[in-house]
Amino acid sequence: MTAPTPDTPLVLALPKGRILKAAAPLLAGAGITPAADCLDEGSRRLRFPTDDPMLDVVRVRSFDVATFVAFGGAQLGICGADVLMEFDYPEIYAPLDLRIGACRVSVARPVGHGTTDIPAHWSRVRVATKYPALTRRHFAARGINADIVHLHGAMELAPVLDLSQLIVDLVDTGSTLRANGLEETETIASVTSRLIVNRTALKTQPERIGALIARFRHALSATTEHEAATA
Repeated sequence: MTAPTPDTPLVLALPKGRILKAAAPLLAGAGITPAADCLDEGSRRLRFPTDDPMLDVVRVRSFDVATFVAFGGAQLGICGADVLMEFDYPEIYAPLDLRIGACRVSVARPVGHGTTDIPAHWSRVRVATKYPALTRRHFAARGINADIVHLHGAMELAPVLDLSQLIVDLVDTGSTLRANGLEETETIASVTSRLIVNRTALKTQPERIGALIARFRHALSATTEHEAATA
């Protein structure tokens, strides 16, 4: 995609779903007001104007935000740290932890396995996950060869149906794991959402992008001050 010129709008990529709702107060604090239907999950539109004629937002799958920013389709985005760890794009700079969407990437297994059956003692394990690169790195650091079953959803079914021994997935409350007879055995990483920036765009348009980063930083500071005052 052709990079925007100083006379064309920058593009901010936002993730669909719960992170989009959590990001709404930050967007407001940063002085960014997208078209009303941006926050409407029923809207079929994918690109939305904002009250700033030089900034548009696009709404994409959470796993795709980093790709849009890395390849220049968007110059900025809001992206979970789990996605950044999975893809590890060198083209992305993540200047701010937005402190929203807190959860964790965890290893889980069926409840009731004996204490002698310890994954740390295995040399090979079959794992269902949507994070193949992150999962391989995690187990390789422990000397375990991970055979990946790459799924995009319903991870909890994999051990039940003998597709895998373990799963690696994003966990919030853990209620879905418990409802499907699984338990967390290890946390790989804690996750929050980050403001991310395309490095080339930052170099070529530092004033415009730097100003947007500053607006998000101000919104974060205001949130922190409000939380301290109400604590």
